[in-house]
Amino acid sequence: MIKVIFMGTPDYAEEILKKLIQDSEIEVVSVYTQPDKPVGRKKTLTPPPVKKLAQEYGIEVHQPHSLKEKEAVESVRSQSCDFIVVAAYGQILPKAVLEHAPCINLHASILPKYRGASPIQQAILNGDTKTGVTAMLMDEGLDTGDIIKIEECSIGEDEMVGELYSKLTHIAASLTLDVLKNFSSYTPVPQNDAEATYCKKITKEDGCIEFDDARTIYNKYRAFTPWPGVYLQSGLKLKNMRLVADNGVYEEGKILTIDECAEVGCAKGRVAICRVQPPSKKEMEIKAYLNGKRIGLADTLA
Repeated sequence: MIKVIFMGTPDYAEEILKKLIQDSEIEVVSVYTQPDKPVGRKKTLTPPPVKKLAQEYGIEVHQPHSLKEKEAVESVRSQSCDFIVVAAYGQILPKAVLEHAPCINLHASILPKYRGASPIQQAILNGDTKTGVTAMLMDEGLDTGDIIKIEECSIGEDEMVGELYSKLTHIAASLTLDVLKNFSSYTPVPQNDAEATYCKKITKEDGCIEFDDARTIYNKYRAFTPWPGVYLQSGLKLKNMRLVADNGVYEEGKILTIDECAEVGCAKGRVAICRVQPPSKKEMEIKAYLNGKRIGLADTLA
């Protein structure tokens, strides 16, 4: 029986944990996840997905504010395990935890590309045609550990972040089982730091766009839907859109055609916007919005 301490927080980690729990050769000793957080307008204290799943199966859950706390380190080191599996946990593991057992991280990129907080979104933002999941041995750096195995997958030209997230989640879950069961047959390989790139935590402000480059806008729409979404300076959210052309020079924001969708010109290329949501109002068809605002052909969408 392979004994595992699991550390993770969101849906991505939940799916991996589920695979571990359901496997007859693996025993999940305990789970470490982020503290419950207030969610929604009413700020209801909500447990992370990983905690809910662990509690369903009667697995002991720990939620330290920091793994660097003495009590947190001692609690990990007091538990006998063969591996510590880490997936989107959201905390850096201190040396004392890393030395307790081999710590295997499942990172949703082809390392050393996109170390950091938002690798799935970054791959879409950059217009990549492939990505993957890297299983690595953790060290004290940020996603800098030796690579055990990489599983790659393609990214569709119109694939949204939710679809890619789901695809990578299933790859990560299968890869975790493979690496745990065949750990001794793999030889971890150091990353080439010279090729490393980084991605930051996404903020609400990242979704604000101008009609500069159609391809960039469309990739932001793919990467940032549903959160933080893409929106104009006015607060108008662009809820459904597609790329029409990624070349050609147009007046920024000029409405070129109006049908079921409205084609809008960019400094480079053009996009079709089909549904929008004005500030504090419900989502609506673009045609209804334009009619309500008395905006027509050759006007500027702002």
